Amino acid sequence: MGLDVTTSSAQPVTIAVVGCGQRGKAYSTYALQEPAKCKVVAIAEPRPKTQKSMAEAHAIDRTLIFETWQDLLKASEDAFKIVGKRLADAVVVAVQDHMHLEVVLAFAEHGYHILCEKPMSTNVEDCVAMEAAVKKAGVIFGMGHVLRYSPYNKAITEIVRSGTLGQLMNAVHVEPVGHWHFAHSYVRGSWAREAESCFSLMTKSSHDIDILCHWFSPGTPTRVSSFGSLLHFRKEAKPLEAGGSSRCLDCSYESHCPYSAKKIYLEPVSKGDKGWPANTIVDGLPDIENVTAALRSGPYGQCVYESANDVCDNQVVNLEFSTGATASFTMIATTERICERQTRLHFSHGEIVGDMRTFTVTDFRTGKSKQHTPKDEGGGHGGGDFGLISTFVEAVRTGRQGLLGTDVSDALRSHLTVFAAEKSRREGIVVDCAEFQRLAKEKLSD
Repeated sequence: MGLDVTTSSAQPVTIAVVGCGQRGKAYSTYALQEPAKCKVVAIAEPRPKTQKSMAEAHAIDRTLIFETWQDLLKASEDAFKIVGKRLADAVVVAVQDHMHLEVVLAFAEHGYHILCEKPMSTNVEDCVAMEAAVKKAGVIFGMGHVLRYSPYNKAITEIVRSGTLGQLMNAVHVEPVGHWHFAHSYVRGSWAREAESCFSLMTKSSHDIDILCHWFSPGTPTRVSSFGSLLHFRKEAKPLEAGGSSRCLDCSYESHCPYSAKKIYLEPVSKGDKGWPANTIVDGLPDIENVTAALRSGPYGQCVYESANDVCDNQVVNLEFSTGATASFTMIATTERICERQTRLHFSHGEIVGDMRTFTVTDFRTGKSKQHTPKDEGGGHGGGDFGLISTFVEAVRTGRQGLLGTDVSDALRSHLTVFAAEKSRREGIVVDCAEFQRLAKEKLSD
């Protein structure tokens, strides 16, 4: 099958979106803001109201609306046979994590450029297989490591790369997930159980490990250790006042609980807020009736101390790099801040201290400090969402993988570092990163 590497600069890059939930919508919003650069022309989404909303927002032809990614791919294959052209230039893969591999493999084989939401997949073998398939297909590949693409982090990266502060020797990086955000996504939500998704370091913080690896590049991780547990969101921590209640709507302690589903979902909707997180627990726009129904019967109305979650709510990771530099990373659920990462980068001749909005650069040689506040250009993750999709679109338009500053092999390396950290946590050992990666690739070839 022939592969068109570039698209005409006079026409917008066309995209098919597989999975129209929160992440699929986040990336596709770029097409509405920059219609001359990007256009969503096809979608695959099984939920009727979510599908309808996405189709209407992007004025998608009804013949290009599908319930499953298999149906979308089949239509694309049929179109290629007839007119020698796929339905779109690229595909955004934003389905559940465990589905990433099969979708990426299928569309890569058909010649689609791919933007895959993090993580690549939920196990080592699938991630290695994805790298092999994408390399074989020779398509442009973008990874949902959005932190690399925010104006804030790009500005920090520029200083790191410039060498003006000397050698980067150490990083201290903290991901404050947010107490009720963690409860929403990792206690009640789709990422609550490892068997149905993956461990929380991967699903929540793989892009944090990635940005650390990015900053220390060309040095590579050599050793990693990690500790963590599920400490708070378990039955033993349930307030005595909550008694035997298993749902917030039936709990006498609900008004005093920071994890009250009424506070998190119903109260914002009652005040006219139709956005996140309430819009993720129902199909279509949330209202009092459908949100109440979801809380009465679904997982989002369960007591966080009576839920079936089993992933870590606190974890630390220590990294050593081939340059001799070190880094520590902390993921913690119980915070007031929501994903507003705090970072300290220590150089031989200075330091950078930031909070994801503003960072201060101090040069020890001059004794001067300067504060930087890069502009948030919109989208989530401090502009990282739009930064990624806009860069991906330009990479597809020009056929230049290098514009993304990474490739599928680089993405695999950072993922394997996360898997190595989890191995350390589980087994209580220091893991040799190079050996871990070697064994992972050998296993696939066996």
